[in-house]
Amino acid sequence: MVDIKKFTDVDLYGLLGVEISASATEIRKAYRKKALDCHPDKNPDNPKAAELFHELAKALEILSDDSARAAYDKVLHARKAAELRNRQLDSKRKKLKADLEERERAASAEANKKKSYHTEAKSPEEELREEIERLRKEGSRLLEEEQELLRQQIHETLRSTTVWDSSQHRIKIKWNAAKGDTTNGGYSEEVLRKYLQKFGDIEAILVSTKKMGSAIVEFKTREASEMAIAYEKGNPENPMRLEWIGEPPKEKKSTTQTSSTVNERDYEDLVLRQMRQAEERKRLIDQMMKEEDQES
Repeated sequence: MVDIKKFTDVDLYGLLGVEISASATEIRKAYRKKALDCHPDKNPDNPKAAELFHELAKALEILSDDSARAAYDKVLHARKAAELRNRQLDSKRKKLKADLEERERAASAEANKKKSYHTEAKSPEEELREEIERLRKEGSRLLEEEQELLRQQIHETLRSTTVWDSSQHRIKIKWNAAKGDTTNGGYSEEVLRKYLQKFGDIEAILVSTKKMGSAIVEFKTREASEMAIAYEKGNPENPMRLEWIGEPPKEKKSTTQTSSTVNERDYEDLVLRQMRQAEERKRLIDQMMKEEDQES
């Protein structure tokens, strides 16, 4: 027997943030938005997030099935009607009402015994219980598809974050600049940024104050770094040359992985890498200056 108490006590429409008249498309859209934030892969140490994710999944499962949704709506309307009636009754009338309902239940039970051949009418709660049990047995294809899309999206996001460490893949920029040239060959941090930012977000950029015609840049993504090196030439009258500092990044491996979740080790690697990047960011300028001194 399925325990439906928590589903009758919770407003599934409110949980998803939609109106009771919401269409199936609106319900799926709301589910994706909320489920993405509390997905267990993004919150591995937060049991409340996992619990909310489960509730959202059950809300989608029930509200996306016409028969189950109709049964839930009956329960919801019956509950709201009962709440309204109870607010209108004072304590004495509530007591009389409770006594009357108890007598009616007893009479109904006796009548059912005498008329066992007659099919018993189901309560809204019983109908919903049967629908939830049916969904459990059949499985919800829509729910499985939605959750697989979420898992793939989160997996790709986390994986792309872990594979690129910009502090390990800096780019050296060179151009011609005479000693004592106050314009530094026509390049400043602002000018360089205008040339380079079209390829993607820049993590950091430093124009050398010791060596004219020299700068170092870090892009936030591999793609931006590779495109800048391949295509950017700067001012045609004084072209710039971009190259990796040290060994270029290794070739990306083809990703045919279909794992439905990011495992614990992946997540730990992500956290450690982000911590290391934040710390290295603080030392970025000093490190760059040291590298320049070694080259001179």
